[in-house]
Amino acid sequence: MAAAARRAAGLLPVLLSSPSAARTPLRRALSLICPHRSYRLLSHPARPFSTSPFSATAPASNGAAAERTRELHLYNTKSRKKERFRPRAPNGEVGMYVCGVTPYDDSHIGHARAYVAFDVLYRYLRYLDYEVRYVRNFTDIDDKIIARANQLGEDPFSLSKRFSDDFLSDMANLQCLPPSVEPRVSDHIDQIINMIKQILDNNCAYVVGGDVYFSVDNFPEYGELSGRKLDDNRAGERVAVDERKRNPADFALWKAAKDGEPWWESPWGPGRPGWHIECSAMSAHYLGHSFDIHGGGEDLIFPHHENEIAQSRAACCDSSINYWIHNGFVNVNSQKMSKSLGNFVTIRKVIEMYHPLALRMFLLGTHYRSPINYTIEQLNVASDRLYYTYQTLRDCEESCQQQHKNSGDSLPADTLNYIQKLHDEFETSMSDDLHTSVALAAISEPLKVMNDLLHTRKGKKQEKRLESLAALEEKIRVVLSVLGLLPSSYHEALQQLREKALRRASITEEYVLQKIEERTAARKAKEYEKSDEIRKELAAVGIALMDCPDGTTWRPSVPLSEEETVVVKT
Repeated sequence: MAAAARRAAGLLPVLLSSPSAARTPLRRALSLICPHRSYRLLSHPARPFSTSPFSATAPASNGAAAERTRELHLYNTKSRKKERFRPRAPNGEVGMYVCGVTPYDDSHIGHARAYVAFDVLYRYLRYLDYEVRYVRNFTDIDDKIIARANQLGEDPFSLSKRFSDDFLSDMANLQCLPPSVEPRVSDHIDQIINMIKQILDNNCAYVVGGDVYFSVDNFPEYGELSGRKLDDNRAGERVAVDERKRNPADFALWKAAKDGEPWWESPWGPGRPGWHIECSAMSAHYLGHSFDIHGGGEDLIFPHHENEIAQSRAACCDSSINYWIHNGFVNVNSQKMSKSLGNFVTIRKVIEMYHPLALRMFLLGTHYRSPINYTIEQLNVASDRLYYTYQTLRDCEESCQQQHKNSGDSLPADTLNYIQKLHDEFETSMSDDLHTSVALAAISEPLKVMNDLLHTRKGKKQEKRLESLAALEEKIRVVLSVLGLLPSSYHEALQQLREKALRRASITEEYVLQKIEERTAARKAKEYEKSDEIRKELAAVGIALMDCPDGTTWRPSVPLSEEETVVVKT
């Protein structure tokens, strides 16, 4: 039971080779709640194969209605429809490969969108009690890396290592769980060469002057993923037009060495791998020639994933991947994000001013396959929503800690209904191709109920009030954990959100407190116009004042002018 609770909370990577006997189905995870503790937001690159001990207890069911098992359905790019997810292995073990970054620059919000989406899939598969072996690679040798290294006068491997480490730090800040394996191309040259040999032996490639090209004419199924016909294809990305190729769509499996570039010995002379072959070789090495899920951004459908299918099946005719899953693009202020347009937004730039989980909340607010439009206004809305969520849960936590609550008795019927409704809406939305926006919306009503129990006169008088608060908080905590939004502590997250808000407003907390004192004095002197001016001045920069019986406090908010804009848009 404790192991099931750990997986429900998304705490430990689960390996394909992990024992699967006597497992508790995690479709019950909303009834398997850990104590009030959670893993910390990592401030350093997370390591795979973490086996840190975690002590947890799993209370018995709280009396909610009978659990309902929902089958997971995922949209398969190859079939162009949603399909019921059925793992290849009879014991429910899942193999998942996601194309990683080419580390030649800081990672951007497009990377964040992709890896947050697949992190949620990883977490939800584990929530459903699947054992998952998740492989995400680094393309640590590539034309772009070589060009950037030459530009900076840096060794290509040193440059790629530096940006790889930065990427891991970004992923940890976004609370993406570490994959089971994170292979690098430079460590798998032997596997790549062996696969190229197989493709040549099967007459699907040819050698030209030390280069090896894949022959698309010798692979009739080419184009089945993207739906393109050979006549429509042009030389792919990262592939220079070469008149020596038999077909313009042919792509490099091996590139002959050039002066000043890294190289390895091969049967065709010194050189280095082409872009596409690496993923076929590494996925086969860690997951076998056939596995369950291959994922990446929509931009990888063609040519990268199309070419992966061709070369994998040319090397092994039995190669097969059941589900091809792709996330949508990121636009910035309704324009495609690109360096040429000057709207290229890095993860690090965003989290200078916003909590990393506010960025994650923003990304999860749109279905992963839909395009998402990044704007500061929408990021402010996400940050505000995150603060409200954590503040409610923190207030609940404090209330339950300060007052004694009885245990063992049944909860009020209304509370049980809210819990069951959250359970149903969460599983229904997530099992329908990971509709995270609907899953997030599902916690809105329970949060409102909790605020009523915490702060209204009627709510404070409700029977089993503390027990209801604790039960609702536990259920919401599981949902947040599966979505990757559970912080190390509500208190710390709230403080971090406040600090980011002050930074965006370019003011200090001392300044805010001074303004609160001035406003309090103005109200006592009945200078209400001055009092309103102070409140509006702070609201304009995203600082909301709240008058309570014990005095005035402040919290981050959507800047007043932006709030009006968002209301108009919606």
